[in-house]
Amino acid sequence: MFSFSRSSLRHFSSSARILGRAVVYSQNGDPSKVLRVLTYPSVPSPPPPHSVNLNFLLSPISPADINVVEGVYPSKPAKTDALTLSGEANPLFVGGNEGLARVTAVGEGVHTLAVDDWVIMLKQQAGTWATDRTVTVADVAKVPDSQFLTQAQAATITVSVNPPTAYNMLADFVDLESGDWVVQNGANSAVGQAVIQIAAARGLKTINLIRDRCNLDALKERLHNLGATHVLTYDQLADKSVREDIKQWTGGKPIRLGLNCVGGKDTTNMARLLGNDAHLVSYGAMAKQPLSIPISLFIFKNLTCHGFWQSRWYIKKPLEEREKLMQNLVTLMKEKKVREVISHLHPLITLLTSVAGHS
Repeated sequence: MFSFSRSSLRHFSSSARILGRAVVYSQNGDPSKVLRVLTYPSVPSPPPPHSVNLNFLLSPISPADINVVEGVYPSKPAKTDALTLSGEANPLFVGGNEGLARVTAVGEGVHTLAVDDWVIMLKQQAGTWATDRTVTVADVAKVPDSQFLTQAQAATITVSVNPPTAYNMLADFVDLESGDWVVQNGANSAVGQAVIQIAAARGLKTINLIRDRCNLDALKERLHNLGATHVLTYDQLADKSVREDIKQWTGGKPIRLGLNCVGGKDTTNMARLLGNDAHLVSYGAMAKQPLSIPISLFIFKNLTCHGFWQSRWYIKKPLEEREKLMQNLVTLMKEKKVREVISHLHPLITLLTSVAGHS
């Protein structure tokens, strides 16, 4: 879904050119082998009618992005939107599905956006590992209240799939009220940290499961500072005596929502904590092991299991609901109830030239 489609490239012959750089690949495989950095005439100026030129400010690099390059992710870039350049034998796909961008120019007929507006991408596999691109105005959404946000905040809350995933999983499956309990594994992941913060903002209490590690106490403290009610390791969860502790924590109140991104026996043990008519929502499988749920939980507790994929949510929901979700997340950020969760910030080209060849 890279913006420099054949129709865009035609404008290069008669319009001013701006050199851009992008991280591209022509075939799937090991990212360290198939990715390369390309310099090329990037965007036509002015942009075509009903289009805008963008300069990307921050573009996440997520596990899903790597899976797309490897060719093992369900959502793939469209061949019709690949970049085709003279001298290149094959169409080039630009990596990246998410990105925060600034509008640098607007084409004729664009009335909803202006220069310097911040926008995010609405199309999947948009090709955001680039400095500049041209897109149709229908493929972007304006970030609300951007004047109150830093670039990191805007990129974390409105661009990354992690906070929207956390928000929707807490909202869409169980009608939770303040004081209700949620249990999740992978609690130190980006989604897990977003769950902790959004749940705390709603008055929900969380039991958060993580792997044992050398810096365990420091990690527990960090999660508690985000709003986690309790933090346990999977080894602790495997001890049946811990279930009595959990009953005391909850006061016997049933846990009605479990969030899973791990799979395997650790998720099986977590599912046993759920009460009657609970819902287990799976959005990942980091252990790369099957989900194994005892039949008794279905028969005697009426457990319901779901799969959740934020990309599917975006596909099914109208623009109004997407914009409402973004506004809700921005409001949480403005109220300082949710902070950005970024592990590292790198200049994109500098980072990827360390693992990819140059062009």
